[in-house]
Amino acid sequence: MSSLKKINSQLSPSIEVQSLKDIENLSGNIYKSIYMVSKRSEQITQVVRGELHSKLEEFATHQDNLEEVFENREQIEISRYYEKMPKATLIALEEFKNEQLYWRERETEESKETK
Repeated sequence: MSSLKKINSQLSPSIEVQSLKDIENLSGNIYKSIYMVSKRSEQITQVVRGELHSKLEEFATHQDNLEEVFENREQIEISRYYEKMPKATLIALEEFKNEQLYWRERETEESKETK
């Protein structure tokens, strides 16, 4: 997770126009590139969501009490930090453009049969 925090400090949370040719050239196929970025984005989302839930679980009350909801300043700060983070797709795209992603292709059954 430390690498995500490092990227978080360097990456702008706003969306910028990307060159499709540059993205396509990295894998040879624009659809493959977008697929890889989306899969990495899902992985990042799962990690961030798990981290957020584990931090917020400390503040959870396990009582069925509908009377009052207590606001904790620390809980609010944690939530704001995660809201300000760049979206997982932006992080994944940045990793892809910097060639920090590793991927491999599965062999199709057709190529196995011809061997």
